[in-house]
Amino acid sequence: MLLPQLEFLGYETTAATPETLERALSSETAPLGLMIATEFPPDAENCNLDWVAEHHAGLPVVLYGGQDDLDWLPEGLQPQIIGRLEQPVRYQQLLELTQTLERIRAEGGLLRGRTSPELCRSLVGSSTGVRALRNMIVRIAPSESTVLILGETGTGKEVVARNIHHHSSRRDGPMVAVNCGAIPGELLESELFGHEKGAFTGALTRRKGRFELAAGGTLFLDEIGDMPLEMQVKLLRVLQERRFERVGGTESIAADIRIVAATHRNLEQMIEEGSFREDLYYRLSVLPLEMPPLRERLEDLPLLVAELNAQQQQRGVSAVRFSAAALQALSRHQWPGNVRELANLVERCAILSPGQIVELEDLPTKFRALISEGERESIEFSPNEIAGSMGFNVDLEAIDNKGLELKTLLEEIEVKLIRQALDDARGVVAQAAKKLGLRRTTLVEKMRKFDILRDEQLA
Repeated sequence: MLLPQLEFLGYETTAATPETLERALSSETAPLGLMIATEFPPDAENCNLDWVAEHHAGLPVVLYGGQDDLDWLPEGLQPQIIGRLEQPVRYQQLLELTQTLERIRAEGGLLRGRTSPELCRSLVGSSTGVRALRNMIVRIAPSESTVLILGETGTGKEVVARNIHHHSSRRDGPMVAVNCGAIPGELLESELFGHEKGAFTGALTRRKGRFELAAGGTLFLDEIGDMPLEMQVKLLRVLQERRFERVGGTESIAADIRIVAATHRNLEQMIEEGSFREDLYYRLSVLPLEMPPLRERLEDLPLLVAELNAQQQQRGVSAVRFSAAALQALSRHQWPGNVRELANLVERCAILSPGQIVELEDLPTKFRALISEGERESIEFSPNEIAGSMGFNVDLEAIDNKGLELKTLLEEIEVKLIRQALDDARGVVAQAAKKLGLRRTTLVEKMRKFDILRDEQLA
């Protein structure tokens, strides 16, 4: 089932029938692309494919399936085919294809709509918190109201801000970011509002501030909790009046921007301490968003590792594969640096252990200490965890109203993983066991349990 995989990457999907295809393509939000299943070739005329070629000549088309005979496709539609996905779909293949679609849209095609995979980097995951966050972004983005993003360092607050901008009506305008904690207080006013020539020593020319540079777009005020009190007063005035003046100037300039602010600090506590203005807090937090820390979404670890691996491979760096014990250690870590800390670890492992499986002993000391000696030999992960850690494709069927038998499903996934590992290792059990993070004897037992044989008899 491909739709859940696309939704996991941050895309909305619609399964269109011949009767609904025209309506789906004529919606207000133009689609990123059209995917056509080729396993059972449809009748082109009855499926309105000629209409697609005539009315949506700039719409990229992706073929899904292994059917090579494409004579049933209208000639006018064939030049629009930009790629093919074969079953089973692998994560890297799917990611590359969606990036191609995003690039086509950026170059001026019909397409607008969903978040690019690059924007979604820290939003990858299937946990309840991440799904709720993605839904909130889509809901609040069209509004012009101020957004306040709260969350620990490294959780991806700027990524969320860029997603909000990308989904808003201001997407064609600039997205300007400023770190309020990185600029000295005495320079922050000039940085935000600009200055006139001669406004202070060293002001040799007129200079536009971030408010002017962001006109028509979004201004992202990162680390708003580090802004000095005297600057908070001036920012509040601009938010109230929607106008500002450059330092040393008298001209009143309209603030045609949307404000998105973020902080890792507890602003309510700062209000009690007198270091943050309560009135500014309420102006900023019209639409508050809370970023879930990584330690509260550990089920997303395998998916995040797969996403970070894909980014590594785009830069020409080998993917990282974690053994079961190593991934167990990662799942026990508290991740004070959140996704940023995980990204740094994956990059480090890719450099120090290129093309190899990262064992527990290869991890920094703080991770190794989380697994006792007695546990190391006995750790075996569920198939989903192993699949995520190694980047294996697992084609999970959507859960219907009747539910599913979890034990049976996991066994089916486990069989798929074992067969794929054996195929990759050309039937060598020892190598397949290493890829799966299992002992050889354990893998042999599982192969006997599931009646899985190599080309030759088990050794």
